[in-house]
Amino acid sequence: MKMTIDMPFVNTCTVSGCGYNKDDKCHARAITIGDGVHPGCDTSFLGAPGHTRANNMAGVGACKVVGCSFNSDLECGADSITVSMQDDSIQCMTFQSR
Repeated sequence: MKMTIDMPFVNTCTVSGCGYNKDDKCHARAITIGDGVHPGCDTSFLGAPGHTRANNMAGVGACKVVGCSFNSDLECGADSITVSMQDDSIQCMTFQSR
């Protein structure tokens, strides 16, 4: 059984060292953002090449960043997000403080 869930897509991911990244697109099924405070790519980073399925486009399954204006009941309300490296960590660049 497949579930269809309305969630924002990861529009761009420039973290080339992640196994889900191909051509600056994330191909995980879904990612989780944040640890409660920081808008990092929480559980989805995979530091092994070649694990992409180019037909998948990642969605934001959950957002744990309480202080983000897009977060509503642990779900992201942005249309799409961008993920990139910032200060040696993988971050959601769409994050906007409340």
